[in-house]
Amino acid sequence: MSILLRSAHIIHSESAFNGLTRDVLIENGLIRQIADRIDAPDHAQVVELPNLHLSAGWVDMRVSTGDPGFEQKEDLTSACRAAVAGGFTDIAVLPNTRPVVDSKDTLGYVRRMAEGQPVAVHPIAAITKGAKGEDFTDMIDLHHAGAVAFSDGEHPLQNADLLLKTLQYLRPLGGLLMNRPEETGLTRFGQMHEGVQSTLLGLKGMPAMAEELMVARDLRLLAYVLGEAGTTEADTLPVLHFSCLSTAKSVELIRQAKEQGLPVSCDVAAHQLVFDDTALAGFDTFLKVNPPFRSRADVEALWAGLADGTIDAIVSDHSPQDDESKQVEFDHAEFGMTGLETVFGALMSHNPGLPLGQLIAALTTGPRRVLRLPTATIAEGEPATLTLFDPSGTWTFDRSVSKSKNSPFLGQTLTGRVLGTVRGGKLWR
Repeated sequence: MSILLRSAHIIHSESAFNGLTRDVLIENGLIRQIADRIDAPDHAQVVELPNLHLSAGWVDMRVSTGDPGFEQKEDLTSACRAAVAGGFTDIAVLPNTRPVVDSKDTLGYVRRMAEGQPVAVHPIAAITKGAKGEDFTDMIDLHHAGAVAFSDGEHPLQNADLLLKTLQYLRPLGGLLMNRPEETGLTRFGQMHEGVQSTLLGLKGMPAMAEELMVARDLRLLAYVLGEAGTTEADTLPVLHFSCLSTAKSVELIRQAKEQGLPVSCDVAAHQLVFDDTALAGFDTFLKVNPPFRSRADVEALWAGLADGTIDAIVSDHSPQDDESKQVEFDHAEFGMTGLETVFGALMSHNPGLPLGQLIAALTTGPRRVLRLPTATIAEGEPATLTLFDPSGTWTFDRSVSKSKNSPFLGQTLTGRVLGTVRGGKLWR
């Protein structure tokens, strides 16, 4: 099957065609030709849309699916449909299912369910059995069985010795440890960011220090491991990855670590770049997330971290919750919002001036490098793993294809429209 993309404006910093408008012909899953004008082959599927932009396929490093065990919230099929709607060709899924992805059996289940899906699904395996933070999983077996990284996902690692030994264990494998930094002893019963707004609303706060202490701790442990074993060529790739940064101090700590040459990376959830803690004035449970929305100064620091390359990737932190988990009093509501379908629209609608190329890099080259995924290049002869979008197009998010509907963007008109994806020789919309 042939697909012809007419007059596509290419956004890909590693492509010789970056910034140019070209026709792109795709045949049998490969980019066959890129030229000013290409005659459409017989029976080709022609895509000719106003302001068509083209990039390498977008990668989401942090997705919760609930499959297996919580399929009433989301299963892999519905998550993949939501990913396509959001412009993603690849998603990395967290291990917090029932049972937890902590063995080759459960990892194999995820891989089997991912077969034939419109997006590539990359399972993240748990560091500890049941993601309970107690006993190690068999990470060597899980690594060879296809785990793209290791994390306890929604459960931050509290035990410093566990994190230290995990770093020591994974480095010889070339593996990646992902951790969401939170000192849970400081956030117990917390509902939102600790500050003026939490005081006004009468809600228990979650201090920024709870995140920053863990970032500092984990960086010290990483430095200790490297000092003990010495750096190797493998350490040019990140060994430790921080998920869902939310504070200015966290960004600064990682900026300093990178300047010192530590093999570390980090991401930020798209919604953290949009909302601050004042958004919770209406007690909307769809805005209750962890880490919580911080101050406006923190939001500005996150954008600055993207601009200078401190933050490597943008994620959806897609956390589907059913009505029973959200349609309750704020104190009793579960954390999390769906995000796969709205990442690009949310970012473009609130972008303070970050160049489009840098924003796209945080959805493409950044996460691919961190996860050690094959490079996706827009060049003749390369596999066609692509995202089609209109950065200035407007659309109304009036219907979600996710099983859960806990998105604060439902009903809103957003700027930045996904037009489709190309993967496996097919056009997905």
